[in-house]
Amino acid sequence: MERVGAARDLVLGYVRALNAIDEAVRGVIPSLERLVDVSGLARSHRISRSGHIGTYTYMVHGAGCRFVSGNGAEVDVDFAADGSEVFDLWRLRRYGLSLPEPLDVTDQDLRSAVRSLHPFLTEVRPGWFSVAS
Repeated sequence: MERVGAARDLVLGYVRALNAIDEAVRGVIPSLERLVDVSGLARSHRISRSGHIGTYTYMVHGAGCRFVSGNGAEVDVDFAADGSEVFDLWRLRRYGLSLPEPLDVTDQDLRSAVRSLHPFLTEVRPGWFSVAS
């Protein structure tokens, strides 16, 4: 059970980090309504596809964006068609491995952790999760 507890803490840490990024980015670019707007600004060439926003480096990719904090913690997030933030087990594992004290958890433990956080987290499509609105 301790492994699932560690995985649960990792998932909650990822969500907290994502919220901190959203707050920091909107503090620097007040016109942003949602984090997905970073992708829109990059696609319309109003900002670079990669660079710095506040204390984070970012890189817009495919359907999302990767943010890296000053301590190296990496939060990679994709955006659904409606603009909501979605993530999968791979992104959660990468976040855990990028922490100053890396946390390596199995996909099985992450799956159990995500399920234990229902209804706070919802599975928006197989293997992809989002914070419930």
